[in-house]
Amino acid sequence: MISYLPFLAVLILLIMGLSAVIFKKNLIKIVIGISILGSSVNLFLVALGYRNSGVAPIFTNAPKLKMVLATPQALTLTNIVIDLALVAFMLSLVILIYKHSGSLDVRNRRLKG
Repeated sequence: MISYLPFLAVLILLIMGLSAVIFKKNLIKIVIGISILGSSVNLFLVALGYRNSGVAPIFTNAPKLKMVLATPQALTLTNIVIDLALVAFMLSLVILIYKHSGSLDVRNRRLKG
């Protein structure tokens, strides 16, 4: 049961992020939902690369030890950087939308004028 716990947490984060993106009408909350989705992907990649009693594949001279997978770790670091840039870009768009329309509500179509 314990081995499925990270994947259960991934599922919970995925459902939380998707529900925020789909059901929320505030642009900031939608950006937070997308950030939660990115965190769920990161947790999924880390959970895939985990090996019980594994050692880091860096600076070891013992090839007989069971090592953790390095590829999911590299993908996780890459995804963290991409997620940070994406959230920063979306927040800058939200600021521009707020300056243009005067509201953060998706349903509001009136222009500030």
